[in-house]
Amino acid sequence: MLKHIFFWLSIFSPMFLLKANIVILNGLTHHYTVEKSQVYKGKIAIENTSVTPQNVKLFLQDFTYSADGSISYTAPNSYQRTNAAWIHLNTNYVTLKGKEKTEVYYEISVPDSADDDGSYWSVIMVEPVDDPIPGQNEAGISISSVVRYAIQVITDHRPENAKQELRFEGVKVEKENGKSIIMVAIANKGNLYCKPTVSIEMYHKTNGDKAGQFSTLPMGLLPQTSKSFYIDAGKLPPDRYSAVLLATDENENAFALNVELDIKND
Repeated sequence: MLKHIFFWLSIFSPMFLLKANIVILNGLTHHYTVEKSQVYKGKIAIENTSVTPQNVKLFLQDFTYSADGSISYTAPNSYQRTNAAWIHLNTNYVTLKGKEKTEVYYEISVPDSADDDGSYWSVIMVEPVDDPIPGQNEAGISISSVVRYAIQVITDHRPENAKQELRFEGVKVEKENGKSIIMVAIANKGNLYCKPTVSIEMYHKTNGDKAGQFSTLPMGLLPQTSKSFYIDAGKLPPDRYSAVLLATDENENAFALNVELDIKND
């Protein structure tokens, strides 16, 4: 380990089930530095991109994810570091006319009992819903296809007293269209949300020559979660390589790991 690393998270992606008439205009991650006993205000900007009216419901859930790609959505207040009980929406249901935009407002009321330092989080789900269809309760199967968005609301309480603790949990190489893709699993064992960039510097084991340096875009990492970072190393020749992995934040704090990689033919 070189020195502490602090990241910033921007995770989320919509959960695609199929059609998308609703879009979120002001981002899928809302991040706040908070103090207990204070109230903070936010909003969700929504647009109906279709020409027909669209109903939308909003509700809170907890969520977490891991490096194997799994994402878990659970009832509010399922996790120790949830802030779902702090968040109050001004409405749970809106109807937008064709091409209409609207804003749903929320407040974050940080309780006096928020004594633990670090990040708390939950997600506001934004889900299009259809009008009831006559006879839909009759026997049979009905399939509805929607795009559901999860908007992360992350609150950092006294972040100066908190820290992330990154651990490299696995490294492997796969081939994709002739390119070497290095998959690096990283876990945040600390209590502070962070957003690292992962880079790798590679050297030929046979002669020590530098083969290249490659990096990822920044990705967020919540406390007690893990994520796989994918590094495109291009079309490296088959060889045994020595490499240095580095996870670095915007303040140049970093964690490092020495590894050996075997790049094989397709």
